[in-house]
Amino acid sequence: MFVRKVGLAVWLNQLKMARHLRKFGNVHYVSRRMRYAILYVDKDKVQDIISRLNRLNYVKKVEPSHWHELRTDFQSKPDKVKEYPY
Repeated sequence: MFVRKVGLAVWLNQLKMARHLRKFGNVHYVSRRMRYAILYVDKDKVQDIISRLNRLNYVKKVEPSHWHELRTDFQSKPDKVKEYPY
């Protein structure tokens, strides 16, 4: 069965330490300019991993992703521009 994953934004003091995040989950993206990493972890282990990451000295803060809260099914509506004759 599929394991539900949750994204975490991990803000780092040192970008070199982004390698060490691999032991906590799947590192999806690392931003060099803004010094953060997107990390995907199992949904049932989120609180444990957040508390472990916050204890590390090279982590500024950890924010959970709100992507799963957004509605992703969209309805197509007709374009209003096509209704008006010129």
